[in-house]
Amino acid sequence: MTKRSGLWLVVLPTVVAAQRGGGGGMGGATLPEAAQAAQRAWLRHDTQGLVAQSPNLVLRIPGTDASSPLARAQAAELLRRYLRPVEERSLEVREIKEVEGGKEGFVELERRYIVAGTTDVRRETLFLGFRRLGERWVLTELRSAP
Repeated sequence: MTKRSGLWLVVLPTVVAAQRGGGGGMGGATLPEAAQAAQRAWLRHDTQGLVAQSPNLVLRIPGTDASSPLARAQAAELLRRYLRPVEERSLEVREIKEVEGGKEGFVELERRYIVAGTTDVRRETLFLGFRRLGERWVLTELRSAP
């Protein structure tokens, strides 16, 4: 089990391209690398990059039906619509842990954002589920909680 706290990324013009490797898109050889790649993609609202290596994705965010996994393109579009009206303020990696003998992993992120046209900062917790496929960690689930 690995735990990280205190890693803050504030949205600035200097936030640049996501980690690329193994055919492009998000992922990582280690779970912390995959978590950081997901964090960067989310901050840029790069939904294509976020789901690039996911064969399908269980998506549990407001406005979606959580009944079954979605194809990559559908998940990216729903995430794009979810993120469109907001401006990210920060996204902190709160916890990273491997389970099932290193075959599955979970990442908890704390998100701060504002809805366009408002000044109130809102908070949300994101839970990302990953599965190890070969040498890479692939995003398989994304849930949000207030």
